[in-house]
Parts: sequence; C-alpha cells; structure tokens
Amino acid sequence: MKLLIVRHGDPDYERDCLTEKGWREVELLTRRMVQIEAKAYYVSPLRRARETASLTLERLGRTAEECLWLREFVAPIWRPDVPDRKMIPWDWLPQDWTADGRFFHLDQWFQPAAMEGVKEAYDWVCDNLDAVLARHGYRRDGFLYRAEEPNNDTIVFFCHFGLECVLLSHLLHLSPMTLWHGTCAAPTSVTTVVTEERREGIASFRMTGFGDLSHLYGTGEPPSVSGRFCERWKNAGERKD
Repeated sequence: MKLLIVRHGDPDYERDCLTEKGWREVELLTRRMVQIEAKAYYVSPLRRARETASLTLERLGRTAEECLWLREFVAPIWRPDVPDRKMIPWDWLPQDWTADGRFFHLDQWFQPAAMEGVKEAYDWVCDNLDAVLARHGYRRDGFLYRAEEPNNDTIVFFCHFGLECVLLSHLLHLSPMTLWHGTCAAPTSVTTVVTEERREGIASFRMTGFGDLSHLYGTGEPPSVSGRFCERWKNAGERKD
C-alpha cells in the first residue's frame, strides 16, 4: 500500500484559505494528482486543505472523507522564553530545545515539562491513523503492521505540515521534534510512504519521497517558503522568530 501525504497550498492563515499563489500551486498539483489512481481520499476539515483537495476531487468526480484528526496538529506549548502565551512546538528555538537530549528519543520527547498535554494529542492522531490503515488492510502490532489484506492501493491525505510530521513520526518511529525542526514540506508538496512486506503478513513503512515538488518544476512557479525561517539572519524579507 502507498500513502501520499499532501500539504495544502500557500496559505493565508488569518483567513484559513489559499492565497492567489496557493491556487496556482494547486492547479499544478492537480495536473499531477488526477493521473494517480487512488483508492481513497482523506482531508483535513480546515479550509486551506479542503481547497487544496477540491480541484483534484472535482476533476476526478470523487469525494474525500473529512477527518478532524487531520487538521493542523493542535498541541501548543509554554515555550520557556515566551511566558505570556502558548506556541506551536515547531516554533521553539533550536538553541533551547536541543539542550535537552530527551527530545531526540521516540520514548522521551514528550517528558519535558513544556510538552505537557502534547503526547495525548499525538496519540489521538496516531490512533486515528491506525484505524484508517486497519480499514485498508494493515493493522498495527507494536512497531509493525499485520498485513491482513495486503494490497497495492494508494490512499491520499490532504493535510498540514505539523500534522504530517506526526504521521511520519508514528510510521517511521522517529521523534516528532526532529521532524518538526529538521524538515519542511513546502506547500503542495507530496510525501510518499509505502509498505514493505519482506515476510508474508508482516509489513513496515518506508518513506520513498519527502516533500516532492516536481509538479512545480519548469513552470515558473517557485516553491513557497511558508513554514520556514530565514536562511541567514540578515536576509531581508525572510521570517525570523
């Protein structure tokens, strides 16, 4: 089985919709997605993700199942240097969180006091992902999956970067902190994860492509930098903390 995790197009977060650039990106993404024979589509309830999925679904005459658990990951933290408001975990300064080695471990990343409540939200997403995978023939068993009805189907998730990192953390057994801070899937990027059944009935997942933007190449449409910070502190016009 193949999973395609698609991030929404360039966003207007304040209005929760796509920008004009986002719609251009989605048009190019759609030309790619309509060529893929997918078994099922799942979409976040947030507008920017629904708009991203809309052209593909419309042109294929398909529908997607709207899933609350596919919304952007909701688990704000008390960042130690920002005591007056909660912030998303992937905006925490690297010079602060990397000082605690627990963040790099799958079984410890949630232990620091700042992460209170995050593990519960993480488990809720992972449990719902596993429920969907079980419906498609793969049932979680520890760190592996029992291939109860093995198949070559493709299923597509239209969602968000922070949420995507939670899915990958669960499927690949990696700390979500290393994914939130060490990767960035640009708007309309496609991440591919496939099963490998090296012994009959026992499957694991392997990522074969992360954040692919090949649908933008050669079109004159540059990738969006949404979700990234400045490449160099003195660069003008780039997002700082």
